[in-house]
Parts: sequence; structure tokens; C-alpha cells
Amino acid sequence: MASKILYVCQQIMPYLPETEASVLCRSLVQAMQERGNEIRTFMPRYGCINERRHQLHEVIRLSGMNLIIDDNDHQLIIKVASIPAARVQIYFIDNDDYFSRKAVLQDAAGAEFPDNDERAIFFARGVLETVKKLRWAPSIVHCHGWFTGVVPVYLKKVFADDPIFRNVKVVVSLYDDGFGGELDKGFGAKIAGEGVKDKNLSILDAPSYENLCRFVMKYADGVIAASAGVDARVLEIARQSGKPMLEYQAPEAEDFFDNYNRFYDEIQ
Repeated sequence: MASKILYVCQQIMPYLPETEASVLCRSLVQAMQERGNEIRTFMPRYGCINERRHQLHEVIRLSGMNLIIDDNDHQLIIKVASIPAARVQIYFIDNDDYFSRKAVLQDAAGAEFPDNDERAIFFARGVLETVKKLRWAPSIVHCHGWFTGVVPVYLKKVFADDPIFRNVKVVVSLYDDGFGGELDKGFGAKIAGEGVKDKNLSILDAPSYENLCRFVMKYADGVIAASAGVDARVLEIARQSGKPMLEYQAPEAEDFFDNYNRFYDEIQ
């Protein structure tokens, strides 16, 4: 059956360099649209994205809302661009405080930005508030990359009673995208400050990559191993979660996208 699928992506080609995740997200949104699904796709507007080359422009009617993260106001700016070859539109979440730097998630020395936790919170809130403004009710929300990890908990805890998201099913794709060390120690408290009351937040007392994945999977209705290099412990957590799971298969597989489509049908 046709679905209304919201794709929330950490990276998409051609806006960011070619990686396993950026290539998969680019091909997946096109393939699902070609199979008759209605899609909307979001990613962050990192400062290293060339707006002129990719013809990004601001959507005034969707921009201008202020989101409060950890008691500070941050303006939400929405931009949009199209991938002509795919006839696919991409929405970008932007904000000067979080996304003006000319980098993605790490500085020039390869260190994670200390505010990546707040950037992830802002991105999640920005996506869901914008989808509400679009008055478009997805049946599936599919999250790609750890940076999208706040979306599932918001859907299940903050927006659960909203008519737009009431019946939504959440799919989480796992990649080989781990980070060393931990995110900001206040990550869980900042999510709680957004109105999330949940015992699972204690998992984020030590916000490592593994714990973030463990936390996110608590709110997923289905899990996909999207990379052959998924962290072994994270993969084991997914398999033991009891959630429907699509094991890794190479994107070149003949029925690759059909399997995704069937997986969406299975969890609805």
C-alpha cells in the first residue's frame, strides 16, 4: 500500500559529499516516491552546503518561529531545494547559532562540536514543527543517522496526541556513524526540559553513541541495519529489542527498495 513517509536525514547527496548514508538517503527517497508513496524529506542546512550552487531558497511562510532550547531562543529558518534528476524536494532546517559554521558535526581537527546535542534537539523540533505547519500527516517517519535521534522520542512523548502524528510509526536506520566520547552531559536534561517525562532518559546520563542508539530504539516501531559496519553492540541491542528488524543487505540487491517498502507495510 502507498504510504506517506517523512524522511529525516543527517546527510543527503548532492548537498554533502558521498558517504554510505548520503547516497542511500538520496536513492531511497526517489525510489519510494517512484513506488507511489508520498514523501517529505528534511536535513540540516549545514554551513558547508553551497546554497547558490544547489539553489536553496527560504520558505518565508514556514520560517520565523522561535524554538527555545535550554532556556535560549533560536530562530527557525526553513529553506528548500530540489534534486531535479529525482523530482524530489528537500527541506532544510537552518539557524545561525547552530548551522552557520562551515562544517557538519565536527571541527577541522575532527572533534565533535560541544553543542551537537542542542543542534540535534533543534533539528528534531524544527522538522516536526514544520511538518505541523505543512498540515501533512505522515504514516511513517524514517530517521537516518544519530543526529536525528531526538525525533523518535519527541514523536512518542511530546507530539503523541497531535492529530498530525497520532498514528505515526517510527523507523530508525542504523549506520556506521559512531562518535567517540560522549555528547554534553546535560543532553537528557535538555530533552526533559522540552516536556519529555520518561524513565528512559536515564540512559542518557552517559550520552555515548551506544547509549544514544539504545535510547532511540526504545521509541522505534522498526529498525533497519543500513550499513554492513553497524557497531556490533548496537546491532545486538536492536536484535534483542523485539522490534521488527530489517537486516543489512547491499543496496545493489535486486529487491533492495521493495524490501524497504514491504517493511513499511509490515509495521503499519
